[in-house]
Amino acid sequence: MAADGGARHADALGVTLDRWVGDGDSLDAAALADLEAAGVPLERARPDKDETDTELAILAALRLGADGIVVLGALGGRIDHTLANIGLLSLPALVGRPAVILDATSRLRLLVGPTPDGEAGEIRLVGRVGDLVSLLPVGDAVEGVMTEGLVYPLVDEPLPAGTPRGLSNVIAAAGARVRLRQGRLLVVETPATFPS
Repeated sequence: MAADGGARHADALGVTLDRWVGDGDSLDAAALADLEAAGVPLERARPDKDETDTELAILAALRLGADGIVVLGALGGRIDHTLANIGLLSLPALVGRPAVILDATSRLRLLVGPTPDGEAGEIRLVGRVGDLVSLLPVGDAVEGVMTEGLVYPLVDEPLPAGTPRGLSNVIAAAGARVRLRQGRLLVVETPATFPS
């Protein structure tokens, strides 16, 4: 699923497009014609829409049966777009579905507690020992943060909004995890050493 100009990166990533979604402000008419000629369905949106192209692409993927979302190319551009893309992890349509934003140096997921069934939310970390993990409150302060397998453990603790207390923890053991009783927590995993 390509969100507008994201279609330009599909070949380099080895991704075959199943659909293109957007208003066409980041991809010229010739490129759109090439996609259409290749059999890629196009979902054109009006330029004066309320949603971003990335949001429309996520919603289209869910409408077509996706049970989880991986977003590539959401970080590193304009800061307002980057923040808006991170905010998409909170889309109501994603409740109960795994969603992740990936780039060359980060994996971002949103942990929500309680879950729809009233349990504490939980994320198992996928990084390696020594990788960094930052836990950042989204919106109001979060309550009941519990970690296992991190160098700096949290045991049923709050993380206040507006303070960086959850920044740059370190994975100490395989199978590390984060649990959250109440609130929304952005979980950012970053390799200790970036690929060169």
